[in-house]
Amino acid sequence: MGEIQITPSILNSDFARLGEEVARIPGADWVHVDVMDNHFVPNLTFGPAMVEALARVSPVPLDAHLMIEDADRNAPAYVEAGCGSVTFHVEAAKAPVRLAREIRSAGARASMALKPATPVEPYEDLLAELDMLLIMTVEPGFGGQRFLDLCLPKIRRARALMDKHGVETWLQVDGGVSLETIERCAEAGADVFVAGSAVYSADDPDAMVAALRARAEEARG
Repeated sequence: MGEIQITPSILNSDFARLGEEVARIPGADWVHVDVMDNHFVPNLTFGPAMVEALARVSPVPLDAHLMIEDADRNAPAYVEAGCGSVTFHVEAAKAPVRLAREIRSAGARASMALKPATPVEPYEDLLAELDMLLIMTVEPGFGGQRFLDLCLPKIRRARALMDKHGVETWLQVDGGVSLETIERCAEAGADVFVAGSAVYSADDPDAMVAALRARAEEARG
């Protein structure tokens, strides 16, 4: 497993002050940007122009999570927009290996996301092509949802497959991650944690980033 990394989601921040909101979390490893198209998920958020503007001012690299249809065609635009990591949903990609290679060759880390009901086993042979695998621990589309414990066995299975193949792939979880749930995720084998409302509803978001990191490191032992 890699180092514990905390990736606050700006989905729960003040959209009118995004540059300032990102500046409030200097201790984060990445800034998670939830891109939604109102087709793949029932919500609409940012596009490439907005992400490019944020990339110019963010002191922390951007981790774009694309909850959009036709990922094969649309994902490369987010590498061009300046994201350091781009995640596409396997449910929205026709050629995931080709897409992962395209993202990597353009200079970003390639990541693939699975919705809660999508099993990890069919993608075992793809793990070496990915820099990160994202396991959703809520149904994608909205922030502030409750963590789904039913996803924990899938996190364990994903970690076991990574260990079996000796890959360096990071294992990210997103959805309902908080001080109450991060321990379970870390124990199950996740090493990158997306937290939205937990961070941005705190009085001091950066202190919450540090607290989440400490809790996950403690759980890992």
